[in-house]
Amino acid sequence: MFSKKTITDVDVKGKRVLVRVDFNVPLKDGVVGDDTRIRGALPTIHYLLDHGAAVILCSHLGRPKGTADPKYSMKPVAEYLGSLMGQQVAFAADCVGPAAEEAAKALKPGDVLVLENTRYHNEEEANDPEFSRQLASLAELYVNDAFGSAHRAHASTEGVTKYLPGVSGFLMEKEIQYLGQAIDDPKRPFVAILGGAKISDKIGVIKNLLTKADNILIGGGMANTFFKAQGYPVADSLVEDEALETARELLAIGGTKLRLPVDVVIADKYEEGAAFRVMPMGPIPDGWRILDVGPETVESFGKVIASAGTVVWNGPMGVFEFPNFAKGTFGVAKAVAESKAVSVIGGGDSVSAIQKSGLTDKITHISTGGGASLEMLEGLVLPGVAALQDK
Repeated sequence: MFSKKTITDVDVKGKRVLVRVDFNVPLKDGVVGDDTRIRGALPTIHYLLDHGAAVILCSHLGRPKGTADPKYSMKPVAEYLGSLMGQQVAFAADCVGPAAEEAAKALKPGDVLVLENTRYHNEEEANDPEFSRQLASLAELYVNDAFGSAHRAHASTEGVTKYLPGVSGFLMEKEIQYLGQAIDDPKRPFVAILGGAKISDKIGVIKNLLTKADNILIGGGMANTFFKAQGYPVADSLVEDEALETARELLAIGGTKLRLPVDVVIADKYEEGAAFRVMPMGPIPDGWRILDVGPETVESFGKVIASAGTVVWNGPMGVFEFPNFAKGTFGVAKAVAESKAVSVIGGGDSVSAIQKSGLTDKITHISTGGGASLEMLEGLVLPGVAALQDK
C-alpha cells in the first residue's frame, strides 16, 4: 500500500540524518502541554539511533512569522525530548548557518540534536532553494516523519529533497497506510463522520467521500449551514451564508447518503453557563443558537456506526469544550469506540475530544495531522510525501 522508501530500506549507519518531525506542540511558559506528537516520533528516532545514525531533528512551532521570537523556541521541546528519552539532547540556536553547522559537525553516532524553529526564517514557508540547500547540508540523508506538515510544500518538508535522498519515517508510513486504506480500500460499510464549524473547509472532502463512503454523518456548526440551505430558520446559530449554494448542491448529490442531525441542543448564549434545551430539528426560536446534536441523533448515528466496517471521523459534533454541549461528541466517540469497525480519527478537535472521553485505546488509529488528513480525505497528493523516494 505504501509506495515510498522508509528508513528500513536504506543504510543509516554512520550517517547524519536530518529528520523533519512535527513538534508543533502546545507550549505554556516553556512547558509542553501535550506530548502526543513528540511520542509519535520516538519509534523513528530510536530506530535511527539503534542503527548507528546521528539524528538531527527539525520542526516548526507556532507562527513566529519569520522572526526569532523566544515564545516559539524549540529549546523547551529539546529539553523535554531529552527527559523522555533519558539521554542528552543537544540544541542549536538556529536551523541553518554557523550555529547549526557546528552543532551538526560535532555529532557522533547515537547523538541527537534539535534545531531551532524553522519558521524563524521566512524562507522556510517560501520553500526557498538556498535555505533548503543549507538545511540539507547538515546531513547525508533526509527522513520525513511529520505527517502533520506533509500537506505543505515548505523547505523542510519538500525543498530539502532536491539536495538529499528522502525517505519516510514510521509515523508517516503508518498515517498514510491507515488513512489511505480507509479511503481507497475500506472494509464496508464505510462511514464518514464530519463535524466542526465550517462547510467551506470540507467541500472537497464531502465531494470526494460522496463517491467512496456508504454514509456521511454531519454534525457540528457545519450542519447549521445545511439546515439553512433546507429552508429552516436557524436564529443565532453559526452559519456560512456564502456556502449555502454549495450546501444545496451537496444535499442534492448526496441524497440519502448525507445524514443530518434529527434533534439539536440549543442555547440562549454562546457560553458555558447558558440556558439550554433539546428540541427536534425545526425552526430555531429567535435569540437561540444550535450548540450540539441531540440524544436522538446520537442514537441514530450510533446505529449506523455500529454496523460499519470502517469509520473515519474528522471534527466534533458540537461545542464540546462546554460540558453541557459535549454529549453529542462524546456519544458519537463512544459509538465509534464500541464498534468493531476499523476507526481512524483525524483533526485536532476530534483527537482532543477522543482524549477527553478517555477512549483513545479503543480507536484503531489516531492521526497527528489535521490539515494533512483532510487533504488525504479530499483525495489530494501531499507534497511532503510525493517528494520522497519511491520503493
